[in-house]
Amino acid sequence: MVIEYSLLVLGIVFLIFGAKLIIDGSSSLAKKFNISTLVIGLTIVAFGTSLPELVVNVFAALEGSSGVALGNIIGSNIANILLVLGLVVVITPVKVKYSTTWKEIPFSFLAIFVLFLLSNYFFFKKSGSFFMTRASGVILLLFFAAFMYYVVRSTMKHKAQPKNKELEIPKHNNFTITLMIILGLVGLYYGGQWVVGGAVFIAKQFGLSEFLISATVIAIGTSLPELVTGVTAALKHDLDLAVGNSIGSNIFNVLWILGITALIAPVLIPKFINFDMIFLMGITALLFLFMFIGKKRELGRFKGITMIILYISYLVIISTRG
Repeated sequence: MVIEYSLLVLGIVFLIFGAKLIIDGSSSLAKKFNISTLVIGLTIVAFGTSLPELVVNVFAALEGSSGVALGNIIGSNIANILLVLGLVVVITPVKVKYSTTWKEIPFSFLAIFVLFLLSNYFFFKKSGSFFMTRASGVILLLFFAAFMYYVVRSTMKHKAQPKNKELEIPKHNNFTITLMIILGLVGLYYGGQWVVGGAVFIAKQFGLSEFLISATVIAIGTSLPELVTGVTAALKHDLDLAVGNSIGSNIFNVLWILGITALIAPVLIPKFINFDMIFLMGITALLFLFMFIGKKRELGRFKGITMIILYISYLVIISTRG
């Protein structure tokens, strides 16, 4: 049992550092070919930060562990809003951008609402659960393509503004770049295997659902990059990054990662998942409402404390559910 616990923890560490190595190595390689910083930020860095969740879901799909795949995504999204953003705004109040309030947050709500609709086909079939098919995966990826189109257009439109900071890209020689990418891939491969294997083992050992382990332990683990990025950004008062990173990650998780997962293998959707998706939609809507409570488009410490209390409450509820 100690080995499985250790592998689960090591797996999360391998996933996080493997993703970082691939991002740094690939960014350096792209820069050598004179690819613009803007393009690197929109592609390698944006997709790379979601690699831990993606790898976990791919292995879960291949091994038929649907509970791990769903718990990882929904749990990570809930943690991103309530835990990551909650801690950020407790550290320092955040003034949220107009575009984030009226575009990114609503699109994040739309993403989970689309998933909710795709996951509730049993309303039309008299069964308690069903499989999310490849067709559902295609639908999610089409919404993701629409989101990426908006991101690219928005970024290109504001490219010339002097306020935009250049993405810092480390410079490495060819040998170092190759080594970083190889080690990153190895880290992702073994990290993904160990995390999924550990989650399934713990669930069976204690008679718990795979979803519970994934929505708590794995979700918090794979959300650590967003948590570190958000808290660091808050301490440096780079508040746009702190908020945008969490909201953007939620959209990526639902539309891109679950879309890819459903393409690889059908995903079993249990009936109890409705509570978690409704809860996620509810806190996303609450985040939007927070923009108009108190100071306009500002998340203050009281709101942050409220978010953290809600997160603890969610953990208690799903823990009692088993």
